[in-house]
Amino acid sequence: MRVMLRLVGLVRPLAGFMALAIFMGLLGHVCAAAITVLGGYGALAVLAGAAAGPLAGLVGAMAACAVARGLLRYGEQACNHFIAFKLLALVCDRVFRALRRLAPAKLEGRDRGDLISLITSDIELLEVFYAHTISPAAIALLFCAGACAFIGSFHPLLAVVAVASYLAVGVACPLVAARLAGDAGARFRAGAGELSSFVLESLRGLDEVLQYGAGADRLAQMDERSRALASDEERMKRAAGRATALTNTVILACDLAMLLVAAGLSAQGAVGFDGVLIPVLALMGSFGPVVALANLGSTLQPTLAAGERVLAILDEEPATPEVTGEKHVGFDGAAASHASFSYGDERVLADVSLEAPAGRIVGITGRSGSVFSDLTSLDNVTRRFILQKARHCTLMCFDYL
Repeated sequence: MRVMLRLVGLVRPLAGFMALAIFMGLLGHVCAAAITVLGGYGALAVLAGAAAGPLAGLVGAMAACAVARGLLRYGEQACNHFIAFKLLALVCDRVFRALRRLAPAKLEGRDRGDLISLITSDIELLEVFYAHTISPAAIALLFCAGACAFIGSFHPLLAVVAVASYLAVGVACPLVAARLAGDAGARFRAGAGELSSFVLESLRGLDEVLQYGAGADRLAQMDERSRALASDEERMKRAAGRATALTNTVILACDLAMLLVAAGLSAQGAVGFDGVLIPVLALMGSFGPVVALANLGSTLQPTLAAGERVLAILDEEPATPEVTGEKHVGFDGAAASHASFSYGDERVLADVSLEAPAGRIVGITGRSGSVFSDLTSLDNVTRRFILQKARHCTLMCFDYL
């Protein structure tokens, strides 16, 4: 819920388009349900021996609702996807700004493949939330309220059955589906990031892999990770299938309950035959919005996991705050004097001095493993040398076999 509320907050600049999407979606579902209800009224007219004129009017109204339903559905989806892709562009911009703010200290040592997965597939997954979650939830709430009022006009007890049916399909089923899915979505997104990182590392180290004949071993590891990821995806799809079966079963049970209650009221003389036929048809034709919510119970798991990863990057604080508005600081060169460093008892740097004049290129050469990174990562070197080199001088490290 925390992740969803924060993602919803990003919609504010496009609130007008979201309102338009909700309005067209609501009218579209009203038209879809009206087709079934008008058919019921047509059946009642035939049983009552109505003339051809009223029947033709009902058929024309049904045709108009069918055409309007298609147009309104297209308009709703167009608005939703416009909102989704606009917001994806906004999120991408914010994520890249956050990465620039966090670099280099907070990003050093992070899996680059995981970061690539975050700025590509994780952000793309948010399209499901913005295009297929926010407006359907609002539409379902408004539509179900109207449908309950219509069904309740025949008898209050029928409205109670309708409310219970919508709650069962639109609330209980998604919660059960989410419980069945568990943390499979989070595991899948984490596994996708790890696989991306592994592939990236393999490509960057391709020369070493070929040199040491480790290609087959590397490929086997990649296949193993891919199978593990596919297994997580299979569990997600299996949970989604069980959730769909549960939703359809609950819908059939709710339709049957409405039929039994309406028939009981009719037997008591509380409602007529129209009070049985129309409420049952209205309920049967009105589950579209809540079914969309029920399906979100499993499909939203990976989306919310991706959203949490994106928000975590946006919330992360840099190691050092940005320095802005200060006077320009002159730079006449940098130097490290008598620097030493050890890993435990192993001395890797001993009394090393390094000078980098302003505007010059400094090259450091040596065999592979000559602790270039240790030299450039030391705190006493970093503060006085590395942070200044990007603007005023260049450090180049070369290794050879």
